[in-house]
Amino acid sequence: MRPRHQSSVDNDFILKILDKDAPRALIGKLHADARRLTDEVFGRDVYARGLIEITNVCRNNCLYCGIRSGNTSVSRYTLSTEQIVSSCRTAHSAGLRSFVLQGGENPALTADRIESIVREISSEFPDSAITLSLGEWDDNDIQRFREAGATRYLLRHETRSETHYLRLHPESMSLHNRIRCLRTLKRTGYQTGTGMMIGTPFQTLGNIIEDIDFLRELQPEMIGIGPFIPADNTPFSTFPAGSVELTLRLISVLRLIFPKANIPATTALATLDPTRGRIAGLNAGANVVMPNISPPDARNAYRLYDNKAAFGLESIDGIDGLARSLAESGFNLSFDRGDYRG
Repeated sequence: MRPRHQSSVDNDFILKILDKDAPRALIGKLHADARRLTDEVFGRDVYARGLIEITNVCRNNCLYCGIRSGNTSVSRYTLSTEQIVSSCRTAHSAGLRSFVLQGGENPALTADRIESIVREISSEFPDSAITLSLGEWDDNDIQRFREAGATRYLLRHETRSETHYLRLHPESMSLHNRIRCLRTLKRTGYQTGTGMMIGTPFQTLGNIIEDIDFLRELQPEMIGIGPFIPADNTPFSTFPAGSVELTLRLISVLRLIFPKANIPATTALATLDPTRGRIAGLNAGANVVMPNISPPDARNAYRLYDNKAAFGLESIDGIDGLARSLAESGFNLSFDRGDYRG
């Protein structure tokens, strides 16, 4: 059965919303309806997920990514297990009960090592949720990580169009494998997150409709979207950034289609619009923020795109300020695990 609001948000309505000349009154109603629905499900709570960027080494050479293997200007690092667990300790002491381990597809981070790290975190912090965002794995490894204690996995599909995918990724990668991983994650019992960047080079409105159709099919528990931001020393370094406005419209659309999904107000929004990006995302229907809990040196080196916000209110160091900022806009920063409510 489709979610309550999904049937009323058809593709014709979405195209009308995404039109650059869409009436402001229509967009205002869209955001208000999405926020009202978010309040019905989550109240004014905004869940905090502690983000640990465990490595910026990546075997892949995606054309848009600042840590692509071909970017020789990157100072590479991989956190030790102790550094990762220590970051969780710091966040746990501050009250957080949800950790996200994100990183490139680093050949040195074998399945054995990921499994060991997850078991150690799960053992020390049994009251906390562990999310992995570490790229593509085979079905057996996905199962192993689940059994070790990971309960959530983030893997953006980026685009459902094969043609568009090939314009963003090297020939060594395949959309088929990305979709296989996502379906395996769902089948294995993870709370599964996926999503796409808005405004990537060569993206069309038709691509976005294909993406939403795929999300309807997959029914993810988490959906992450944010505007494309170019990165230095990549083939797309001179392309324009994606639209914050279009991203906000899509957050609202996705909230109406997926009332119970966890949707973050992403760091990319805060990077492109430091003054209002985060709050605008929440007002559009997002309900998650992800303060960075990585060691400071790692935050500086993990540059997926230019000028990434990773300090101040975007980090564990500014958690009290973040709580105050959200409170000023009528939100409550929640350290609850924030499990899916489906």
